[in-house]
Amino acid sequence: MYLNCHTYYSLRYGTIKPEKLLAIASKNDIQTLALTDINNTSACLDFVRLSEKYNIKPVLGIDFRNGAEQQFVLLAKNNEGFQNINAFLSRFLHNNNLEIPERAPELEHTYVIYPYRNHKDFSLKEHEFLGIKPKDLNTLKFSKWNNFRSKLVILKTVSFETKKDFNTHRLLRAIDNNTLLSKLPKSEEGQPSDSMLPYGELCETYQEFPELLDNTSTVLNNCTIAFDFSQETPNNQKSFTQDEDSDYGLLKTLTYEGLAYRYKDPDETIHNRIKKELDIIKSKGFVSYFLINHHILEYARSKGYYYVGRGSGANSIVAYLLRITDVDPIELDLYFERFINLYRKNPPDFDIDFSWTDRDDITNFIFKTFKNTALLAVYNTFKFKASVRELGKVFGLPKAEMDVLTRGRYNINDLDKLSRLVLTYSEYIQGLPNYLGIHASGIIISEKPIHYYTATFLPPKGYATTHFDMVVAEDIGLYKFDILSQRGLGKIKDTVEIVAYNHPEKSPIDIHDIKRFKQDERIKYLLRNAKAIGCFYVESPAMRMLLKKLQVDDYLGLVAASSIIRPGVAKSGMMREYILRHRYPDRIKKAHPVLLDIMPETYGVMVYQEDVIKVAHIFGGLDLGQADKLRRGMSGKFRSRDEFLAVKQQFFDNCKKSGKPETLTAEVWRQTESFAGYAFAKGHSASYAVESYQSLFLKAYYPLEYMVATINNFGGFYRTELYVHEARMHGGIIESPCINTSFNQTIIKGKTIYLGFMFLHALEAKTIKNLLEERHQNGRFKSLDDFIDRVPISVEQISILIKINAFRFTGINKRELLWEAHLKISKTTFETHINTLFKTEKINYETPELPSTALENAFDEMELLGFPLCNPFKLLEKPLEIKLKANDLPNHIGKIVSVKGYLITIKNTSTSSGKRMNFGTFLDHDGYFIDTVHFPPVASKFPFRGKGVYAITGKVLEEFDCINIEVQSMYKCAVIEDPRYSDNTKILASQC
Repeated sequence: MYLNCHTYYSLRYGTIKPEKLLAIASKNDIQTLALTDINNTSACLDFVRLSEKYNIKPVLGIDFRNGAEQQFVLLAKNNEGFQNINAFLSRFLHNNNLEIPERAPELEHTYVIYPYRNHKDFSLKEHEFLGIKPKDLNTLKFSKWNNFRSKLVILKTVSFETKKDFNTHRLLRAIDNNTLLSKLPKSEEGQPSDSMLPYGELCETYQEFPELLDNTSTVLNNCTIAFDFSQETPNNQKSFTQDEDSDYGLLKTLTYEGLAYRYKDPDETIHNRIKKELDIIKSKGFVSYFLINHHILEYARSKGYYYVGRGSGANSIVAYLLRITDVDPIELDLYFERFINLYRKNPPDFDIDFSWTDRDDITNFIFKTFKNTALLAVYNTFKFKASVRELGKVFGLPKAEMDVLTRGRYNINDLDKLSRLVLTYSEYIQGLPNYLGIHASGIIISEKPIHYYTATFLPPKGYATTHFDMVVAEDIGLYKFDILSQRGLGKIKDTVEIVAYNHPEKSPIDIHDIKRFKQDERIKYLLRNAKAIGCFYVESPAMRMLLKKLQVDDYLGLVAASSIIRPGVAKSGMMREYILRHRYPDRIKKAHPVLLDIMPETYGVMVYQEDVIKVAHIFGGLDLGQADKLRRGMSGKFRSRDEFLAVKQQFFDNCKKSGKPETLTAEVWRQTESFAGYAFAKGHSASYAVESYQSLFLKAYYPLEYMVATINNFGGFYRTELYVHEARMHGGIIESPCINTSFNQTIIKGKTIYLGFMFLHALEAKTIKNLLEERHQNGRFKSLDDFIDRVPISVEQISILIKINAFRFTGINKRELLWEAHLKISKTTFETHINTLFKTEKINYETPELPSTALENAFDEMELLGFPLCNPFKLLEKPLEIKLKANDLPNHIGKIVSVKGYLITIKNTSTSSGKRMNFGTFLDHDGYFIDTVHFPPVASKFPFRGKGVYAITGKVLEEFDCINIEVQSMYKCAVIEDPRYSDNTKILASQC
């Protein structure tokens, strides 16, 4: 009897979780229920999937509203009707300027329910009805519609479960309207009575109008919706060619054509693996998925785009031969069943990384090439701190009070009533969907039209985007194509181009010669000594330390390290055990024989997702279907479900039957369980390692060019400043931007690196464009006057260029240049530059002699670039007494030392008891790393206070050749007064 029910996907309106709505309906003896979220279909498929659990017949529709004003409700008689409703809604969601009309269009296989309005004169068609709310019953008796009861149905809206839900709803509406709660119009609210009544009570409410009960039942009985959630049959585009048989023939042909490119002399092992994979791919219906990926990457190669195929897809030799991945699964003994197996119901996916500069074109190609295509949505939910701010505004709290609440530094007993309400309701709305966003990479290509499953909206990217997320997509058999972007590939591609112009005498780089890279001694040296700043996946402080501890210098070691660094291995305590067994081979004897036999390469330690599956299957006696549940549980997107723990008891029972000690079983399960949501597939780690080797090669042989590319791609793990520093450590001469030499991006000439204009804060793109175009057309600038004559620019914009010393070629002090610019440029920005027949001679004013110092330059650089180009230690108030440096620390193991370090990065973490602690990374005076650990008492007493140089006192510790300082105290060192605003004019330039 309920035709108008909302979940919390009626964004910033509803409050009920979809499954909770079904539970409430079941409790109230409702057998058929219509879900009609407001202008949204996010919950629809899950609602249908879960309805069977509650023995409820699902009906789908949409509540069409302008803001909170209900125009009509559309219900789908069947799947075709649902598709028509979705297509209709999508027209409005794709064009924000359109309003929902008062009257619905005539859509096949749908019902329309208009809200009863006494002042409206409706002429209803056969499939249209008026919805009568309980509050309308009295007026209905005196309305003309009382004589047309065949066109009337019950419209009892359900948006809330409790009074608290209604209060939450009002707060959500205030947030949506960006207004104080006290000023929220009643027209923007629902009714407190919009909750579900038991079936009997609802019938009693409408007992004077039995026809309404009958009409409503008829409408609901005539609606039937069904989707296949078995995942037995993929719903992606079924064939790439004209039919599935032709698809398989093409896949087979392409696979064997790829043999010559990948293998010189393929043996029986390779041929058997190909046959096995092709058979499984065909039987599971994944042939078109492989062909579509191949087609996308064929296009990428034709455009010269770099890409990396990773994830468990790297376990497939067919993917390797199709050049979807670059990892040889035979060489690494990769377990194909981790990617696809006969027990796996949900579809696989490839993760394809492109340079961030190329991904948009790839996405555009996919949308142009394939008919039924859409991006996947993500549900952006209310987070606690953001909720506190939103609700603080709704309640009218001052910013200072909101700051106190978000920082958590308060005594609950000292807070006033409003502040307590903010905290209470912030917790209540935490996790509720706030708005729909775009999945970072997921694209679906469906056999049926996308609107068969969902309405779509149009985000700024301009591509139709579903209302559901990737979990729902997989539930319905739509497996996504992951098209990701990363800066690492951009760095590699750009470096190759930079080397070509900076070293034209050298032969072109074959960046895909991975086999040679694996044997390169320079790369081995960088790995062993963790000198990999800027290199993909191996530059972070944690990875730097792990490489040192493992003394990795080969490909397999790097593959293992890429996975060991993940939280799953660390959490289980097996990272340390792996290091011990790697460093001290005698310790391998401690491994259980069965585990060592399963995982000899990793010394009996579970490192990869495949290891967990193998241990579950061989050690725990689980069949491959049960092991596949573990695979799902190890995937972060499913860790909220119960797949991982569903097989726990069976694991223990099997181990007991086979006579394994209970303590051993418990320990192996503990390690297994720790992988939930945090493990890498081995193929994924291997794919990362390939890209790491490419970047390591470039860093080893072309460090300056590689740092320039890193800077232009906006760094990696660290800020731009560290990559500028790293270039300097490799002999680079760093120059600030120059109007006659620099470009938008950073460039290199020989060993001199000119930073790009794009790194100057507040310098407008239009200014850069005008400058570069004029220089390209008419040559270098001869003076400030020449620049002003030729480039339309405001005084504010030219001041940025002067302050960064971009006119240093003139030999004139920049303070004097600033005076000249202010005198010669109008306060109004020039929009166009007019060439005149005769050049007007500029008046040259007598300007005072205004010397500037190198220290002033440093402060200008910090303001405009974000960091100084000089050594930051030279900006300290007190001259630095250098007693101890990073390279001296190995000689002071176990001793208390005092050092000074320039802060690079901080890692915040928590102890097992939930207390905050930190790890710090600093540079000493000479530019070498100092690593620190700050346990909770010290972290609390001596917090970090932003960028700068710190005086650190602590104990020097050493573990597996890694040195760090356990901090006991830490103070930030004072810097000199900004000389640009100081009265002290005697500061000497030689200081910096």
